[in-house]
Amino acid sequence: MEQKYYAIYLSGTGNTKFCVSKFVKLLDENAPIVAIEEEAALSALKNYGYIVLGYPVQYSSVPKMVRDFITRNAALWKGKKVFCLATMGAFSGDGAGCSARLLKKCGAFVLGGLHLKMPDSVCDSKLLKKSEEEKIQIIRRAEEKIEQAARNIKGGKYPHDGLGFFPHLIGFFGQRLWFYGKTRSYSDKLKIDKARCVGCGVCAGLCPMKNLTVENQIAVPQGKCTMCYRCISHCPQQAITLVGKEVVEQYRLENFIS
Repeated sequence: MEQKYYAIYLSGTGNTKFCVSKFVKLLDENAPIVAIEEEAALSALKNYGYIVLGYPVQYSSVPKMVRDFITRNAALWKGKKVFCLATMGAFSGDGAGCSARLLKKCGAFVLGGLHLKMPDSVCDSKLLKKSEEEKIQIIRRAEEKIEQAARNIKGGKYPHDGLGFFPHLIGFFGQRLWFYGKTRSYSDKLKIDKARCVGCGVCAGLCPMKNLTVENQIAVPQGKCTMCYRCISHCPQQAITLVGKEVVEQYRLENFIS
């Protein structure tokens, strides 16, 4: 019997949405794809047996919003077959394994994992910035890896990126041990430059956590940022920052694909 997949993802600047969409369509061209913040995500979890779960890795960990979605709906994961897809700017370790361990505790069966390097989306840091041509090459390599993974799965062999013991050690000692505090809870570090903000509301409309509101023509964060960088990459005034103090380069995937 043909497997019917449903994809659930968190994506800030488009990297994860692009990768999940391409991956799941190669497995099942009719597979529905839904953002994790949409009501349809819960319906998908209730009604589908095969789930592709996609998210960006943050400091070798799973975004708090994704962890909450897994644990809040723990009973619904029981018996589900799940494939974990993690995107990253440079380093992951066990990015897929972090969610896989949670899912197993909920009674899910983890089919495999896939790690995909994509262009860095942290708009307010110079650390991992690449040229436009380098970004295009990174995306092409990710596409090739996705296509190879899909071929392997159709042949009965699932990739297991980030699911073993050694990736667990690498992820823990490489980043999570030092930066766990940054992903343990939602961030209250989102900053609004009041001199730049014009109260347009773009950020409030895009935030998956509904973390931003507009009060007296100024965007105001509510302390529950999931660090997806969606608002920062779309702000027309470059008035929002999180890690750094100023926007270095707004990144959105659609600018690099046809």
